[in-house]
Amino acid sequence: MATATMTSKGQVTIPKPVRAALGIDSGDRIEFVEVERGQFAIVAATRSIRELNGKYRGRRNSPVSIEEMNAAIRKRATRSR
Repeated sequence: MATATMTSKGQVTIPKPVRAALGIDSGDRIEFVEVERGQFAIVAATRSIRELNGKYRGRRNSPVSIEEMNAAIRKRATRSR
């Protein structure tokens, strides 16, 4: 298991095996995605949005309305508190 220590400035050096597995290098962006309360996944944010083209095709037959989006956001927001 790879570990790291946070500095007094909140900085962490990502261990080399983790950087290699994520395919990230100096200057690349990463995102911290909350998986569960208090648990986060580190995701490389260096890829183009164009790579998602077609990935979710067929998952939903009709467009989502603004009301449905707002309801989903409200539901998720109340669950995370």
